[in-house]
Amino acid sequence: MFSAREAKIDGLSVAIPIRREGERDPARARLAASSPRAARARWWVELLTVAWLAWVYDAVTNLAHLRLHTALANARGVLHVEGVLHLDPELALDRWLAHHHTLGAVLSAYYDNAHWVFTLALLGWLWWRRADLYRPLRNTLVLVNLIGFIVFWRYPVAPPRMLAGFTDVISSNAVGPDFHGGALAGHANELAAMPSLHMAWAAWCGLALWRVSTRRWVRVLALSYPCATAFAVVATGNHFVLDLLAGLATLALALLVLAAPAAVRAAWLRSAAARRRWLGRLDHRRRQLGERAAAPAYRPGLSATRGATSALGAEVESVGD
Repeated sequence: MFSAREAKIDGLSVAIPIRREGERDPARARLAASSPRAARARWWVELLTVAWLAWVYDAVTNLAHLRLHTALANARGVLHVEGVLHLDPELALDRWLAHHHTLGAVLSAYYDNAHWVFTLALLGWLWWRRADLYRPLRNTLVLVNLIGFIVFWRYPVAPPRMLAGFTDVISSNAVGPDFHGGALAGHANELAAMPSLHMAWAAWCGLALWRVSTRRWVRVLALSYPCATAFAVVATGNHFVLDLLAGLATLALALLVLAAPAAVRAAWLRSAAARRRWLGRLDHRRRQLGERAAAPAYRPGLSATRGATSALGAEVESVGD
């Protein structure tokens, strides 16, 4: 008997399938293939959204020249706060980069192009390949821009390069169209340092890449791209460190605002059982109060009088007998 069992045990396979890093789980792949795919958003609606955001940005830009003195005063105030907090590396980085022409040209090209190319390319890829992630990420990016436009309008801040002692590295290198001077300067809002949408967009790209894939190189890119953007925008004299923190806070605020309705709905559904129990206890308490109100009230004096009358009647009957 034992030999037969041992033979069966020896015949069992104990091999464990090992997947290499980056390989997809076949079971998960079959599940993903069987699940219905989210429909892509209409392309013309997305283009209208981009056009509307561009119109709002242009409307805010048209007010920039009216508030130059206010923006410069706010920039000096931001720099003063950074000095108090010992978070003011802008001037040192700007002067260092101004003496490295080649690196300055590379970072200038990066500042002018990566902001648009990388973000729009990733957004288009999400629209084409990951419709399930596209809508929430698209909504987050739209809200980030709207929050930024409101702050640009209410609290204009000039970039560090417009303050005394700083060098405009991008204009001095002139590797492409110069939006900081000449005819093209009127098409860009130069008083929109706070919050840094460069930083907010870069962090959004990192978040999107992190959610898209678990591969190591994608995760490294998701972390390194915002860091490279932060260095480029500060070293070229286009943003303060507090601008970067404000950009990250803008992204966080947009995520919280968009997640709030779903969180409230989930909390409401989770509390449904507790609400039913509470309503059941309340209904039971009401029934108890109703039964007590319908029952005759107990009156000690009246009961004692009735008892004495009954005893007196009994004695009279006994005497008569």
